[in-house]
Amino acid sequence: MLFANSFPKSGTHLLTQVLQGFKRLGPAVDSGLPAVVTFDGFTGRKRSLDEILTDLERLLPGDISYGHLHASPPIVEKLCGAGMAAYFIVRDPRDVAVSHVHYVAEMAPNHIHHRYYHETLKNFDQRLEASIAGAPAEALAQAAGKPVPEALPDIRQRFEPFIPWMDQPEVLTLRFEDFAANRRAALLMVLDHAIRRGFQPAVSAEKAVQILEASIDPRRSPTFRTGKTGGWRNNFSPRHRALFRAVAGDLLERLGYEDDDG
Repeated sequence: MLFANSFPKSGTHLLTQVLQGFKRLGPAVDSGLPAVVTFDGFTGRKRSLDEILTDLERLLPGDISYGHLHASPPIVEKLCGAGMAAYFIVRDPRDVAVSHVHYVAEMAPNHIHHRYYHETLKNFDQRLEASIAGAPAEALAQAAGKPVPEALPDIRQRFEPFIPWMDQPEVLTLRFEDFAANRRAALLMVLDHAIRRGFQPAVSAEKAVQILEASIDPRRSPTFRTGKTGGWRNNFSPRHRALFRAVAGDLLERLGYEDDDG
């Protein structure tokens, strides 16, 4: 089984498209199941561990699936099990914050936070501040016109439950930026990890990488905007830069990014 896990807005569709290419390499099929997620985007409810594990149990050998899952021990055990090739993709959290604004405010009208971003917050600067610093449940509920069970945590708090994935040797951590800097090398890493976890491709490595690369099509991603890296520089004002530094602390370093806000 091939599973693409990610922090939201970090390249989920890119990685999922790459894994879909494995259907042409060997015994792999699209599971056809929805994303396995920690939070329900329509209600804001944090799903129970039992619900998440039930979703994962529905996946069969050879299935390709994806989701946004915290590194809770039972979930780690499941995704690190025999016959499982799990991937975790991250992205510069500054770019994630910008992407989060566009997604919630413009592209997801059914998201529980949409009306807060689209109506309560009056401009992009205010929305970006919320994506960095978070928002209280009371304000989110007032905008939504219904109860919102969870506040929007700040960006460091949102990343924290995902970071332990990076310490799992059975899970391959990838960076969105890897695919922009050296796509072939990134695809080789994806392929090699699957092989180490038991996948047997029916074609050569060279042909496999060509197939995986051909499976990438930004036009098929419902949330794809630019696919570029470092775009946060064009969106962060001095206030946003200072706010991010205050909120994020050592988050960039822990994720393997340089604090290059020079």
